[in-house]
Amino acid sequence: MPETIVALATPTGRSGIGVIRLSGGDSLRIAGCLIGDFDPEPRTAYVRPLIDPETGDIIDEAVVTYFKAPNSFTGEDIVELSCHGSPVLLRQVIDICLANGARMAEAGEFTLRALSNGRMDLAEAEAVRDLIDAQTTASARQAIRQLRGEFSKQLQPLKDDLLNVIVLLESALEFVEDDLPETQLSDVRARMIAVADETGRIAQTFTAGRLIREGLRVALVGRPNVGKSSLFNALLGSDRAIVTEIAGTTRDQIHERISVDGIPVSLIDTAGLRETIDIVESIGVERSRAVMADADVVVVMVDASEELTPEDLEILGGVSGIEHIVVLNKIDKADAAHIEAVRTKLHGDGTTVKALSAKTGEGIETLQRAIIEPFSPQEISSSGFLVTDARHHDLLTRAAEEIRTSISQLDEKLSEEIVLIGLHNALRYLGEITGETTTEDMLTRIFSTFCIGK
Repeated sequence: MPETIVALATPTGRSGIGVIRLSGGDSLRIAGCLIGDFDPEPRTAYVRPLIDPETGDIIDEAVVTYFKAPNSFTGEDIVELSCHGSPVLLRQVIDICLANGARMAEAGEFTLRALSNGRMDLAEAEAVRDLIDAQTTASARQAIRQLRGEFSKQLQPLKDDLLNVIVLLESALEFVEDDLPETQLSDVRARMIAVADETGRIAQTFTAGRLIREGLRVALVGRPNVGKSSLFNALLGSDRAIVTEIAGTTRDQIHERISVDGIPVSLIDTAGLRETIDIVESIGVERSRAVMADADVVVVMVDASEELTPEDLEILGGVSGIEHIVVLNKIDKADAAHIEAVRTKLHGDGTTVKALSAKTGEGIETLQRAIIEPFSPQEISSSGFLVTDARHHDLLTRAAEEIRTSISQLDEKLSEEIVLIGLHNALRYLGEITGETTTEDMLTRIFSTFCIGK
């Protein structure tokens, strides 16, 4: 029988409630060391005093809930103790559990036990982590769809069709003196194409899926005093960055996250790009240049109330090969004809140019839409299920490639034995997504990314 494990299922730190979870065959016995005689009805909450078995002192009053195997999250007996959220108290309760036969759970071990006991497949287990880590409502929505088995249900018909083709070709190997009839070969080929196309289609949703899971890195760059920090604050809706009239106020990067139409956006306010003899500022400038290279989108800011300077032109030249937007800031201080003249000059090479005022907020929403527009957000707004995990995308892509290779081999009239190699590989790759063919090392790596209490 597996060891009984214990962990804090809520975040560490002071809180109103802290939930301690036990899972394993000894869960009720260990809970009884704290509660005394306890014969609960499953899925019923009881208010009970928790008693230190060594001193007999009451240490807390908790809500205790018992989930009987196999109808629990892990498929094992589970007891949850909902205590008051004092870190000292929670540590004391866990220590008593450890002293009476439990051991501390490893990262993701509760979910791993749910997988091992058939309560969920691997794709659904990974969705637990993704739901906890979700940064926006869109990413949470995708995680809950995966947790409820939508991804696994999409894959099952593909695996079934692939297995049917494999069985047919394997059977043909048993009768080497007879070739498959032409009509049957045509049917096999059509089914292989259908599986490859559908597998590829699901894999292609990763472009939008990755976007809602990981988001975009957006760097605000420009020469000093063009309003980068003001725009940063306007996009955030709070005064996060210091804004002054003194050039070089921002000397290091400032990072914050916002959500734009369900897409997480990591905003980076950078030091003004200019030549300087100030050592600290020069380090900030170098870091700004490095951030530009790593960003998904660079927003280059220009002061719309002034003429373009050599520094502006140098910065614009430095972003010509990467995704960027030019922002004309301070339109509240500029003449309309001047703004249009600068816009026309900058837009000549096809660059996206947006005019706004970070001070008044005019044009901010237009800029937000322009930032995410190149990254196919329409797939998100109209989306069904999207692949959000790079591991899943890689396995789907490999499976589709293997099937297409087998189709080419079938067209070349190669033997069924050779054609079957790619089909078996594809079936294994699809099985790795849901856990049927996943190695122990891979499971260890996946569940090490989970929090302890899950």
